[in-house]
Amino acid sequence: MAKRTLLALMSLTVVVTMAQSEAARTEDTGCSGANVLTPAERSGGWQLLFDGTGMTGWHGYNNQDIKAWTIADCSLKTTGTEGNYGSDKRADIVTDKEFTNFELTLDWKASTGGNSGIIYGIIEDPKYDAPWKTGPEYQLLDDVGFKEKVQPAQKAGANYAMHAPDEANKVLKPVGEWNTTRIVVNGTHVEHWLNGKKIVAFERWTPEWNALRDAGKWKDAPDYGKAKSGRIALQDHGSIFWFRNIKIRPITS
Repeated sequence: MAKRTLLALMSLTVVVTMAQSEAARTEDTGCSGANVLTPAERSGGWQLLFDGTGMTGWHGYNNQDIKAWTIADCSLKTTGTEGNYGSDKRADIVTDKEFTNFELTLDWKASTGGNSGIIYGIIEDPKYDAPWKTGPEYQLLDDVGFKEKVQPAQKAGANYAMHAPDEANKVLKPVGEWNTTRIVVNGTHVEHWLNGKKIVAFERWTPEWNALRDAGKWKDAPDYGKAKSGRIALQDHGSIFWFRNIKIRPITS
């Protein structure tokens, strides 16, 4: 009887330990619950693009050196290195995987006067020296502290140099606080969300879209926005930024 009781207690201990381990993987990585998927997200098809500890799943655009990026406070962090694209000091980081239709969410915060972006539908090729020449950009900006004058389509949440955000519906948190971005790409339809509010929506490859693209900055980037599939980039624009909770859900229908 004592032996059976001991075996039962040992079995219970194993079950409890396994449950605790699974809870730890789901709820706590030492980052206050950041950079993990909930059971509901897993069952819903979400994928984690950053685990809070390393650069697995990311590389420098066109395999450029990414020494200007670091892991800090359970976040991917740009170190604020000045320099030009293609130099040995700055490189955007891109996902190893390519995506077609998807829902992407992530948290970000800026430094004072900071400028960065999330670029999607990116093509890697030596003939391009930066991701923005091939893919649309969800603009990240300290609208309040940025020192230069910007146009509406250059403000935080914009489809950069194409579609301005709905300022009446936009809530941008102060420098030092986390913002949550959501990007939905489904065929021709694209949406930009900021802190739970949809602030941009547009259709790609329409006559209106083509005219807007060809009349602006992108007239010197002939392949901008044409790809239906591509990588996703976080931009190093010389400012300090933090990124965490980077999650994606491929849209399959």
